[in-house]
Amino acid sequence: MIRALAANRHATAGDGEQTSQRSCVVTRAERPPEDLIRFVRAPDGAIVPDIARKLPGRGIWVTCDEGTVQKAIRDRAFERAARAKVSIDDDLVERVGDLLRKRACNQLSLANKAGLVLTGAGKVNAWIEAGADGALVQACDASIDGLAKVQRKYAAVRAARGLTPHTASLLTIDELSLAIGRSNVVHAALATGKAATNFLAAVDRVAKYRAVRLEDREIGTAPEPVDGQANAIRHTGKA
Repeated sequence: MIRALAANRHATAGDGEQTSQRSCVVTRAERPPEDLIRFVRAPDGAIVPDIARKLPGRGIWVTCDEGTVQKAIRDRAFERAARAKVSIDDDLVERVGDLLRKRACNQLSLANKAGLVLTGAGKVNAWIEAGADGALVQACDASIDGLAKVQRKYAAVRAARGLTPHTASLLTIDELSLAIGRSNVVHAALATGKAATNFLAAVDRVAKYRAVRLEDREIGTAPEPVDGQANAIRHTGKA
């Protein structure tokens, strides 16, 4: 999974403590922070998602999966964890997904500012032919045939070098274009670096939340729709 590219599995919980494991208030399973969503209870009682895990207050941790967040609301797990009355917006489940996508876009923007992103058919093709060192990022709402052609070429070059392909196709054309600051971005080459790793970790969290299947996806196949939107992320092994 792409999160394996993140070397540091430890995160600040937001309440001043370094931790590598937190317990989901629904499943009670202990997981690393990147596999969970942190929430806090605001002074007015509202449950607020803390995607960056930096807000003050005691964290309420829920597995990074929209079904589990729905269950936390339905079973009043937030109220039990907070040990106080809480208020929950009707759109909380959807808002968490939107915030995760926004964070992925922000991380891609940072990777671009760090000089780790190439766009444009000519530059991406040249990057692939030069060895494809890094990940291939593609728009989920682009032409399937166009995506597959570039994916196959990328995968073949990586395989010839004994390397695993890392392909993320989860953000839309508009999202990629806004994050990179160019119009109509369909394919992008993502070089290795800390900012790139942060983006891939953020994309992985979106995939987890939407329960997008990470394994058993053949390069060149179309992304499967999730709740009406085609989202996919592919990764196997280590870079």
